[in-house]
Amino acid sequence: MTRIPLRPLARILDAREKGENPDAIERENRRLRHEEMRDRMRLRAEGRLLVLAIMFFCAYGVIGARMGMLSASEPSEPRAQASGASIIASRADIVDRYGRVLATNMSTHSLYAHPQQMIEPVRAAERLAEIFPDLDAEKLAARFTDPKRKFLWVRKKISPEQMQAVHDIGEPGLLFGPREMRLYPNGPVLSHVLGGASFGQEGVHSAEVIGTAGIERFFDKELRDPAREGVPLSLSIDLSVQAASEEVLDAGMKLLNAKGAASVLMDVHTGEVISIVSLPDFDPNDRPRPAVQGNPSDSPLFNRAVQGVYELGSTFKIFTAAQAMQLGLVGPQTVIDTSPPFKVGGHRIGEFDNHNYGAISVEKIIVKSSNRGTGKLALAIGSDRQKEFLSALGLFAPTPLEITEAQGGKPLYPERWTDLSAVTISYGHGISTTPLHLATGYAAIANGGHMVKPTLLKKSGPQYTDVVLSKHVAEASMHMLRQVVAHEDGTASFAEVPGYHVAGKTGTADKPKERGGGYYKDKVIATFASAFPAHDPKYVLVVTLDEPVETSGSRPRRTAGWTAVPVAAEMIGRIAPLLGLRPEYETGQLNVITSASD
Repeated sequence: MTRIPLRPLARILDAREKGENPDAIERENRRLRHEEMRDRMRLRAEGRLLVLAIMFFCAYGVIGARMGMLSASEPSEPRAQASGASIIASRADIVDRYGRVLATNMSTHSLYAHPQQMIEPVRAAERLAEIFPDLDAEKLAARFTDPKRKFLWVRKKISPEQMQAVHDIGEPGLLFGPREMRLYPNGPVLSHVLGGASFGQEGVHSAEVIGTAGIERFFDKELRDPAREGVPLSLSIDLSVQAASEEVLDAGMKLLNAKGAASVLMDVHTGEVISIVSLPDFDPNDRPRPAVQGNPSDSPLFNRAVQGVYELGSTFKIFTAAQAMQLGLVGPQTVIDTSPPFKVGGHRIGEFDNHNYGAISVEKIIVKSSNRGTGKLALAIGSDRQKEFLSALGLFAPTPLEITEAQGGKPLYPERWTDLSAVTISYGHGISTTPLHLATGYAAIANGGHMVKPTLLKKSGPQYTDVVLSKHVAEASMHMLRQVVAHEDGTASFAEVPGYHVAGKTGTADKPKERGGGYYKDKVIATFASAFPAHDPKYVLVVTLDEPVETSGSRPRRTAGWTAVPVAAEMIGRIAPLLGLRPEYETGQLNVITSASD
């Protein structure tokens, strides 16, 4: 741009010659310069306004288009996201077979402190100790006043009432962070299956919920998978049956002065575990710490149904009889001489209370629970074939149940399987398994000879695997088990539940001493393994009591017939209607009912 001088010399000289005022020339040039500058600035401002108008138009166009897209889209719930993309806070629910909630999530808050922002740290520590009695006011105050400390967790989760109480303290250095916690609305019910959950990776605005035990830990990855999109994990458990089973077993355990108890209810065709109980139990909402000393089985965290390996006594006798019939060695009415003496490997094989049953049939061996009769069947079978059969029943490996603790229930059996081992194992001594192992074995007898895999997941239709018995042998074995209950000489006569035709076998085994070897004389494991209804078995129930004592008589009674059997009968009477089983009465029973009503 060429700049024109305000007082050009040629024009000034020319104006002086003509007698004109030279200052007028300067004023005219200044005016022209100002007009030029004004025009140039106007063009620049108009250009800026145009650009700004275009930007506003585009912005409002984008906003309007987005609003239009949102208005045309389907409504959906927003997903909660943590500050920090690495923390996944969501976790799927766990429900029973009918969709009733067993485990879910609840929104709560954490409490943390920024000590350097606190105004009255000592007063805040005292007030917090009043709200949370387990906190030590002096230790908390020392942490709050530590000049090096910038952050401090006070509580990982608090209730709404506690949150309000902390808020009322009015301390700006006490802060709350939103998070989800795992909630078990049924309290201790099914505690050993659910296990529990805790916080994994966490920040002040979110926390990762991870499984710590039970099915929560076994399916931890699946439950935290965002791809589930809220689909719950459906279990085979029936919550109503589970609650009733726990109530009956707890009452029986206390009445019989037992230190612990367990029960397993399984569908014989699908392998579904309908209820599984271990007592004492705990509340997974406030899971206790694992025991660091003493016997692990004394802890309420110990799952007796899948971790406890016990000698289950005479409940094993039906396996021996069934195998002998399967091999064609005997039939139900084959007579075996059970008279003493009977020695194997230099050891005398006796009977309970030194009974001498004489020559009796295989069926009577089961009904009367003869050790010598079962031992002779085992010798006829042979140790190798016995081992093969028990292995086929799954009695040598941990059960594949979908909880982490199940892998700890590894059966114990002798490395050298001698003739004496074969005899004692035939009646449930010298081999230790869990109640769940026993239930699986009895399911194979009850369903016609098919193995099923025990599971906590809901299934549909039979889930048979290997065939271990023929249908004819399985039915004959069920008939024997029915006679144990129905016959007046049977060891489980107290198990009769009118209308439900219970079949089963008792087992009483002395407890081995923890140290020094040998067995206690006054401590037993009492077990009753049963199936019902006997004519068309649908369920297997195993009840085990640890150190029970029945004291109503003149002397203490510890055998399963006096302890585990009545508890199982009471349980079947409670749960059978819940399972949808209608009682079926025989003609004689109907006459008794009619007479009683008259």
